[in-house]
Amino acid sequence: MEDKIILTADDGTDVTFYVIEETRLGASNYLLVADSDDEDAECLILKDTSDPEAVYELVEDETELDAVSKVFEELLSDEDITIE
Repeated sequence: MEDKIILTADDGTDVTFYVIEETRLGASNYLLVADSDDEDAECLILKDTSDPEAVYELVEDETELDAVSKVFEELLSDEDITIE
């Protein structure tokens, strides 16, 4: 994992995420990110809701999360990454 993004949380603190993969589904862009570069890092899916400033939100809708997870699983089928 080489690419990193730094997001500002609601409380004003900066949080670093490591970008594993990105994809576009429908009219939306998504990032698969990890909270660290460790093998056992927790992964999250973020949705780009930029307009016009860069804004990413955690995908929480189960239907949307399932659909995007499947896309990332296909993209990463050759990698040693498990999405649960």
